[in-house]
Amino acid sequence: MTIKEAKAEVALFMKRTYDRGLTTATGGNISMRFGEIMLITPSGKDKGSLTADDIAEVDLATGENLTPDKKLSIETDMHRSVYLKRGDVNAVVHSHPVFACLFTASEEKINTTLIAESYFLLDEVEKVPYRLMGTPELAEAVAEYAPDHNALLLENHGAIAFGKTLIAAFDRLECLEQAAKLTYLSHAVPTRGINKEERDRIAQMR
Repeated sequence: MTIKEAKAEVALFMKRTYDRGLTTATGGNISMRFGEIMLITPSGKDKGSLTADDIAEVDLATGENLTPDKKLSIETDMHRSVYLKRGDVNAVVHSHPVFACLFTASEEKINTTLIAESYFLLDEVEKVPYRLMGTPELAEAVAEYAPDHNALLLENHGAIAFGKTLIAAFDRLECLEQAAKLTYLSHAVPTRGINKEERDRIAQMR
């Protein structure tokens, strides 16, 4: 894959995130590891109409903006902190899905045991304590949780998901929002989650 093709993929998945109602016009950000460079969506642009030419480049080791004509996302440090902590992660998706965001402001946890897919992809979803968006403190907090999780809630903020590929990270984010919605709806319908024995079997499939 060329860097141009990689940038086009980042732009495509940002558009998918917006088109599926998982973020607002200028909210959220997506990145991809490309060798020693991080490709990331810019700040202040319509996330539903990005192209490869809009995607910024950042030196992973130093954090330097290699495309100074582009304004970096305020969450660049958060994305970079995940890559520095997780060598197996090549893509990060951060957005503000409605139902997941509801649970970022609640003491209740998202129940990932209602369907097998969410437990398989997400295990249990933890919440990163509130840190102001776009700050080094938020980046540090996410980095602390990243080694043990592939999807996280950010208290009073949003959600973030990681993966070896963009489709894997996006799939986790979409599954997280589905699990949040199911948890919310489960208050209206009697439900039962997958039992411990079956959860253990699912865990062995990861």
